[in-house]
Amino acid sequence: MDIVFANAGIGSYLALDKITEEHFDATFNTNVKGTLFTVQAVLPILSDGASVILNTSITADLGLPDFSVYAAAKAALRSFVHSWATDLKHRRVRVNAISPGGIPTEAATGELGRTPEQERQHQQRVAGFVPLGRVGTTHEIGEAVAFLASEQSSYVNGIELTVDGGMTAVFAGTL
Repeated sequence: MDIVFANAGIGSYLALDKITEEHFDATFNTNVKGTLFTVQAVLPILSDGASVILNTSITADLGLPDFSVYAAAKAALRSFVHSWATDLKHRRVRVNAISPGGIPTEAATGELGRTPEQERQHQQRVAGFVPLGRVGTTHEIGEAVAFLASEQSSYVNGIELTVDGGMTAVFAGTL
């Protein structure tokens, strides 16, 4: 195997005083434990010089209200990137992360519980914080992942590539 893209992720908004052990476990089991054991499982068939890409999130940097467990789980993945880049150096395996910004997906109307209209309004609001003036697309995230998986990024290792239209670089408000 030459490329691994560990893209598991679940999350939901929950105030600090409402977080339960079940909520914490479900979020960390999917986002952190799932990613760890997925990558571990493919190590025996991972080619020397392969590329491993983890899906993190800009939420790990923003301090969004009521989203701390998800943000912490995604921050843990960033730590994996740094550690695994050195753990796998003897095999020349590059380990990087993609950190998407506001990208409309089915998760927003599914696990986050927004109606399609609420999601449309949320994305319009998010677009106001993005210097490019719009939210991104899943295709744009895929293109960035393809870059990290390609030979064009052969000297890129241990980084988190933020793909958010510049939002976290200039973020000055609350979502």
